[in-house]
Order: sequence, then structure tokens, then C-alpha cells
Amino acid sequence: MSDRHIQSIIRAAEILELFLSSAELSIKEISQNTGLSKSTVHGIIKTLEYKGFLTQNPEDQKYKLGMKLFELGNSVSNNLNIGKIARPYIQELVEKLKETVHLVILDQSEVIYVEKVEGSHSLSMYSQIGKRAPIHCTGVGKAILAFRPEEEIDQLLSETTLTPFTDKTMTDKEKIKEHLKQVKRQGYAMDDEEIEIGLRCVAAPIFNHKGEAIASISCAAPITRFNDELITNVIVHIKLAADAISRQMGYKPSLQL
Repeated sequence: MSDRHIQSIIRAAEILELFLSSAELSIKEISQNTGLSKSTVHGIIKTLEYKGFLTQNPEDQKYKLGMKLFELGNSVSNNLNIGKIARPYIQELVEKLKETVHLVILDQSEVIYVEKVEGSHSLSMYSQIGKRAPIHCTGVGKAILAFRPEEEIDQLLSETTLTPFTDKTMTDKEKIKEHLKQVKRQGYAMDDEEIEIGLRCVAAPIFNHKGEAIASISCAAPITRFNDELITNVIVHIKLAADAISRQMGYKPSLQL
């Protein structure tokens, strides 16, 4: 076992994996299957129960998987399906705008690029599929962050190192929060050379069936091409595409945060 692996977490994971083949298990059965003492199993089980990963049947005192795992699984499913749902809209945007279009998902205090289709005016830029990006200075990050609950915005910004990538990057938490209010009012975010000099980006949020902003879609281009006329056109099409993808995800506007 690597010294970077935490034994108690590995044991907890092994216990959870037992439920792949059994709907309910007692502490004795878990102990027998894992080789762990009943006291060790009891401690891990009670911790998992406290966090909602397991729940106890009051009739036979056995344990089964809890709703928290269902929620996590549903989140994974949403993130996996969103690429498939968004792909035709991304292709249509690239054909219309001739510029690079991205799709990102929120992951803790960062975003991850899950789709990228380059336009006919291809250019080298920060983004690539699988790469993580900060939320405070990217159009895609701000588009999601602005539509999260206020307490979560505070938490995410507190967990984020507000790195200044360029001299245009906002690094003051309160100023970022004020800027996010504007993003929410207008329904889209812009990155004006905040993460990469010479690059502009327009992004709009994507909502899931619960009305949560979980992803965003964007169009990026060099400032030499991203003039006022193109920006206006991009804003219209990006917002329409984001709305269409959201509706495909089961979103209803009345659920918006």
C-alpha cells in the first residue's frame, strides 16, 4: 500500500463495495467479509451512517446503502450525460460562430473542460479536455459560480487561491462577488483577458433538473476578432444554446436559484 493511501478510507471503501453484491449486511457479516474486527467495522459503519452513505434497517439492524450515494451517483450520471446532450449544440455553435466552443462542469472549487470543438479560426489557448481551470477568472467558471447559492459562493471563493493570471484578473473576494451579481443579472459571464492575454470568452450557465448551475458553455476568440458585433452575436447564441441544453437536462426556469 502506498504511504499516500489512508488505510481507514480504504477500509470504508471496501465496506461500501460489499453492497454491490448484497442489499443488506450486518456488522458480523461485514466483519467476516473484510477480516476486520467487529469494533473496527462498527466505528466505520457509524461514520458512514452519520454522513448518509449507509442507513440502518430498524427491523433487523442490518445496513444498506444510503441516499447520499444515490445523490453522488446521480451527479456523476448528470456530468457524464451532459457531454452527449450538449455535443450537437456545440457543433451547431461552432458552425455558426466559426470560433472555439467549450463545455465545462463544476468540480469542487474548479471547473473541468469536458468538451472542446475548435472553430475554423483555430488558435492555441489555455483550455484542453480534462484540464482544470479556476472559477474566479474564467468565463466558464464565473458563469456557474454566479448562479450558485450565496453561501456556496463564499465557501468556494474561500477554498480557491485567487491567483492573478494577468493584470486583469480580479483577486479581491468582495469585488468578485459584486461582479458575480452582474453576471447573474445579465445571464452570461465574460473573461476579458483575465486568464490569458489576448483572449476573450463569453459563457452561459447550464442548469440540471433541480435548477442547479452544474456546467457552462462558452465561446472563446482572440480580442483581435472579438469585436462588439461578434460579442453581441456570441452572447445571443451562447445563451440560447445553454438554455436548450438545460431544458434537455430537465431544467425548468422556475427552479432557477
